[in-house]
Amino acid sequence: MGTSILGVGQSALNAAQIGLTTTGHNIANVNTPGYSRQVVLQGSAGGQDIGNGFVGKGTEVVSVQRVYDEYLTNQVLSSQVTSNAAATYSAQIKQIDNMLADPTAGVASAVQDFFDGMHDVASNPKSDASRQAMLSSANALAARFQSVGGRLDELHQGVNSQITTSLNLINGYAQQIANLNDAIEKAQGTSGENKPANDLLDQRDQIISELSKETKVNVVKQGNSYNVFIGNGQALTVGTQAFKLVPMQSLTDPSKIQVGYQKNGTTGMISDSALPGGKLGGLLDFRANSLEPAQNALGQIAIGLAMTFNTQHELGQDKNGALGGAFFTVGSPVVNPSSTNTSSPAATVTATIVDASQLTTSDYRVQRINGTGGVGVDYVVTRLSDGQTTKFATFPQTIDGITFANPSGTLANSDDYLVQPTIAGASKFGVAVTDIAKIAAAAPIRTVATSANTGSGAVSAGTVNAPPPTDANLQKPVTITFVDATHFNVTGIGTGNPVNVSYTPGANITYNGWTIQISGSPAAGDSFSVESNTNGVGDNRNALQLASLQTKNTLANGNTYQTAYSYMVSQVGNKARELQVTSASEDKLLEQAVQSQQEVSGVNLDEEAANMMRYQQAYQAAAKVMQTAGQLFDLLLTLGQ
Repeated sequence: MGTSILGVGQSALNAAQIGLTTTGHNIANVNTPGYSRQVVLQGSAGGQDIGNGFVGKGTEVVSVQRVYDEYLTNQVLSSQVTSNAAATYSAQIKQIDNMLADPTAGVASAVQDFFDGMHDVASNPKSDASRQAMLSSANALAARFQSVGGRLDELHQGVNSQITTSLNLINGYAQQIANLNDAIEKAQGTSGENKPANDLLDQRDQIISELSKETKVNVVKQGNSYNVFIGNGQALTVGTQAFKLVPMQSLTDPSKIQVGYQKNGTTGMISDSALPGGKLGGLLDFRANSLEPAQNALGQIAIGLAMTFNTQHELGQDKNGALGGAFFTVGSPVVNPSSTNTSSPAATVTATIVDASQLTTSDYRVQRINGTGGVGVDYVVTRLSDGQTTKFATFPQTIDGITFANPSGTLANSDDYLVQPTIAGASKFGVAVTDIAKIAAAAPIRTVATSANTGSGAVSAGTVNAPPPTDANLQKPVTITFVDATHFNVTGIGTGNPVNVSYTPGANITYNGWTIQISGSPAAGDSFSVESNTNGVGDNRNALQLASLQTKNTLANGNTYQTAYSYMVSQVGNKARELQVTSASEDKLLEQAVQSQQEVSGVNLDEEAANMMRYQQAYQAAAKVMQTAGQLFDLLLTLGQ
């Protein structure tokens, strides 16, 4: 009987000791990330038939298991995916929002200062001080465009760097999961969940949790292992094998890093849209939906301002009497061939912006489709912002104010080109004029009514429509002589002398690239002339036209320069605010999910203190049982003496 009591006491002592050790382990890991509290599962050791009944044989520890709820854990993973995506996107777009909205760093104030300077020149066309101030404000505007464009370029490179860092982290987590799969398989063997390797399981779940901060994952359990999938089902970890994600240069944009997937010695590219969630998904969303559109929108404004201002400036006359030239330098479209193109020698596609009022903020894709688009269709241009396509058989083609010229060389079937019309618009914006005398404030023509006229006819100052070389006869003297009250002859236009032209008071009369209006009632023999504006340094007609561009709807969708910029700032600001609210909401949901999970799996020190006392009392009681068994055994020994 003593031996039986000793065995029961020993089993109780062992169970209490394991309970104390497990409780201490919980307390020690109260601050360990991903740790799930462990509990001792204890059962009866059964009974022994002694003839007149069954006598218990004590207790046994069935297992030590972690308190784990798969549903709550998956909720935490899902919340982490969305929370980190929103937080990453929000942090990135906030940089653009702060820069564009800052009056000292944005473009709006520089545009206003430039046109203020232009208005000053219009008021004082002879003043060198006014011209110098206007030129200085033009240089400041160019510097501002270049600065903002350069900052956006830096953000683009920063995104590339962060994508690479994220991929390295994902690869590291994938290898750790594979290693832990191997360790868990070896530790648990065939017993599986009956004898779980709790700490290894926690470590693996914690790595999965860290991985979900980087990208959305799908975990499939197979035996004791986790198979982890990302994207459109690409396997990241299968059993003990880990696959790698690698940074890859975009096929059509060398400045962009995309995600590649290595498997069986080959590397394929994963589309950005197939990698939602987490920091990586947030970065990809930010680049595609905010950064690149902001770069294009800023470039559109810069190109539109430069082109429309240049067009009007070329209609003027500078202080030296020469026709105006280009005032600003204009960024050209960037065209990149796909690295998979097969034309040999390599064909080149070129694009030129011809109409700023039609220019959009979209990129374009040019492909050779070799008749697959229909009869007589060999090429297709796709506007990437909305997927609209234009199919045609021959170049050149003009789409959205962009002329796609004849390629140099022959495109092979499926050759692909990315055309970014406005991406470099801001960074390439510059001032071409360095001499204040080259500012074309005057009009290159002037009109004169002959002093001997006897009628009441009056001629307008005239406007210029097309400079040389469009019309080489712009400044040639032209005389309009009335043969009677309703008809006139024209001499000197260089392309023939029209006679008996019908006269309508106030109607446009256009020749040689200029337009005038004659009003009133000219008499027979009255004449009016249009001639070169010699010594027109005090003329401000073109300066007024240049200054008026500020409020004209010269850009796409009827926007002025400043309304287009305000719209861009508004779009970025609204998105930044939306993400700020979304991020705060997702953080709260994550906090609640973690709290729910920790209420089940987390270590509660008060509870563990109570367990410690309970197991301590059980240990002491078990020790007392063993002490009693020893005393009884000693008593038996003395009976034989």
